[in-house]
Amino acid sequence: MTLFSKDCLHGPPQAAFKSLKADLALRPIHHQLEQRIQAPIFISFLAYCLQVTLRRRLRDRAPGLPPRSVLEKLATMQMLDGHLPTTDERTVILSRSPQPETAVQLLLQRLKLELPAQPPPRITGSKVTGQVGSVVKT
Repeated sequence: MTLFSKDCLHGPPQAAFKSLKADLALRPIHHQLEQRIQAPIFISFLAYCLQVTLRRRLRDRAPGLPPRSVLEKLATMQMLDGHLPTTDERTVILSRSPQPETAVQLLLQRLKLELPAQPPPRITGSKVTGQVGSVVKT
C-alpha cells in the first residue's frame, strides 16, 4: 500500500516544503525509481506537519512570533557526544545537551515545551577475545 502519491506534493505541503527546505538544509532530489520518490514526498509531508503545528502553537502561545525565527532560535541547541575509550577496547558514548541559552529557555517556556531527559550512556564495541569479565583464559 502506498501512503503518498505524486499528487500529494501539490498545494500546502509543497509550499511548506519550499519554505522550510532551507531551514532543513535539503537539496532537490531527482530520481527515476518510484521507491526513491517516496522519501522526498514524505519529507515534504513532515515539513508541512511541522509548519502547521508550529504556526498553531505560536498563534495560541506566542502571537506575532514567526515560525522562521523560532526555528532559528531552536537551531542553536546542540547534542554533544563524548567518546570515552575503556581498557577492554570498548567505547562509552555520553550524549549530552548543554543548557540552552536564556532566549531559548524563555521560548521553550512560552511554548510550554520541555527538553527530554539526558539519554543514558551507550557502550559500543566488543570485549577482547578470550576474556570473561576480568579473568583471562590461558
